Amino acid sequence: MIRILIYLLILAVVAFGVDWLLQQPGHVEIVWDGYQVSMTAAVGFGMIVLAAIALSAIWGLVRFVFGLPSFVALARRQRRREKGYAALSRGLIAAGAGDARGASQASILARKHLKDDPLAIVLQATAARLSGDGARAEAFFAELAQRADTHLLGLRGLHDEAFRRGDGEAAGHFAAEAHQVVPLPWSAQTLLAHKAAESRWEEALETVDTSIKAKLVDRATGDRQRAVLQTAIGLEKQDIAPDEALALARAAIKRAPDLVPAIALAARLYTRRGEIRKATRLIETVWPRCPHPELARIYLDVRPGDSTSDRLARAQALMRISPYDPVSRITVARAALAARDFARAREAMAPLIAEGKRPSVRACIVMADLEDAEFGDKGHWREWLARASRAPLDPAWIADGIVYEQWEPVSPTTGRLDAFVWQAPADRPGQAMEAMPASVPPEALPQAGRQALVAETAQSMLAHYDGTSPGLEASIKPVDAGQGGKGGGSESNSSGPDAGEGLDKKVAAPKSSVAPSAGTGRRDTPFKLKSTVAPDDPGVEASPSRTVFQGEDITPSL
Repeated sequence: MIRILIYLLILAVVAFGVDWLLQQPGHVEIVWDGYQVSMTAAVGFGMIVLAAIALSAIWGLVRFVFGLPSFVALARRQRRREKGYAALSRGLIAAGAGDARGASQASILARKHLKDDPLAIVLQATAARLSGDGARAEAFFAELAQRADTHLLGLRGLHDEAFRRGDGEAAGHFAAEAHQVVPLPWSAQTLLAHKAAESRWEEALETVDTSIKAKLVDRATGDRQRAVLQTAIGLEKQDIAPDEALALARAAIKRAPDLVPAIALAARLYTRRGEIRKATRLIETVWPRCPHPELARIYLDVRPGDSTSDRLARAQALMRISPYDPVSRITVARAALAARDFARAREAMAPLIAEGKRPSVRACIVMADLEDAEFGDKGHWREWLARASRAPLDPAWIADGIVYEQWEPVSPTTGRLDAFVWQAPADRPGQAMEAMPASVPPEALPQAGRQALVAETAQSMLAHYDGTSPGLEASIKPVDAGQGGKGGGSESNSSGPDAGEGLDKKVAAPKSSVAPSAGTGRRDTPFKLKSTVAPDDPGVEASPSRTVFQGEDITPSL
């Protein structure tokens, strides 16, 4: 609508101008070569306009004639350009779909029609990479790196190819060159990983600072990386410059309060300086959010020369801070074992081995040590060690799916910074331990029930020995209530009427013609094993073709 109004307005102005020109008096005379032409002013003005239009048409025709070759060449270039971009589109689609052959063919056509276009070179490099031709891809990326408009793109491609062929030095070189031009996330990350893998912690810390200033990483990630690198520097300087190492550890704790290696480093350095209160206060402060066996060990050893009772008191202080944590309770149990306070050790371990619980490997080993230290009960000792072989694994330092004994700033496998996490590994397949059964004392069973339980225990032991030895079955006989073991080469160790009714009986291993090796220092008397076997105990695996001698370790390997 607006265009129509404008068009009508222009027509009105032209009409008004023509009418005004016709109403003006005057005339125009042209005298040339004896000819005289006279006309009004309006007609003269119209003749001038027609002459201008004719001259413009003639000039345009002349230009078209002389510019026809250039026009043909331009049209040809335009057609080639259209073909090149069409091939480029097909090549990019093929490359995205993983069609290496289609991408290669399209890249040849694109480069033929688009010789100097960087997109054609990129397509050729991508097609060569898909085809597995790293040398050609690297040559194309080198060509891109020589151009001013695609310099960073070429460096990125060269870095990727160097990383692909395992040349970390070249990859770091290209990343450093790109980082000097413009700091980018990929160059900063590669440069950081390269310097950290070579233990150049100070240079890696400078790279992190540059990345934070350029806002390539968020503040939380940058602080975490700073803390890890400061801890790494402190671990290297803890012997040569302990004051500087302590300052670095404190700065790391401030940036990452849950970084256990930094906390352990600061606590050790405080202990060396004799600042016992600062070391204990530091561990007590962080214990609720990060209970760790290393921190517990440092806390108990904070004052060298302390008695076992003092160490037990400190362990109980940790358990008061976090009473429901397994690490706290295992720490108390270990300290109580060292102090020969078995009742306190059992009290600490009780919640971990309660009915329905699945105690971890460390908890099972503690219980095995407790049974051995308090009663010398090899049956229960082997029972708990057998449980440990199928128990859930305790938390450990894991990096890239591999369990390590100690924390490190970078992963030894991939070189990734801050790759270690403290977590429990996955359960071993096919070896999951059942939950703890309800404990029923033998005295609570009737006479027939106790005899059946003893017989069931003997049968389970026969099953563990595969039942292939004819002498073994005859050597295992249940002890009747109130009687000593009289048959099958067994002898009773009961000291009362109720003791004989329990599960304790001695079993003699089958006789064998195989003599013990000379010089082993083992006794030749057969080993007598108690039959206190838990329902989920895998038993003591021993070949029926040999005798198990007293003192010989037949515990399944953990």
